[in-house]
Amino acid sequence: MEILVGLGAIVVLYLLMKLLSFPIKAITGLVVNGVIGLLMLWVVNLFGSAIGLSVDINIISALVAGFFSIPGVLVLILLNL
Repeated sequence: MEILVGLGAIVVLYLLMKLLSFPIKAITGLVVNGVIGLLMLWVVNLFGSAIGLSVDINIISALVAGFFSIPGVLVLILLNL
């Protein structure tokens, strides 16, 4: 009987870990995209200032750059031309 309880606990823990691994992967992906987007905005403002190109960093541009990463930054650049 104790062996069955132990095996049941192992199965429940395995299923719980499988269910929780997807949200962790999704959150990690969003954080990575956010950091890449923020760095791209910073680089655009750093080097773009020499040619008169700048992207205002506000909550909307940060969300667009964070959610869409590099394509989002490119769209923000095109909208500011």
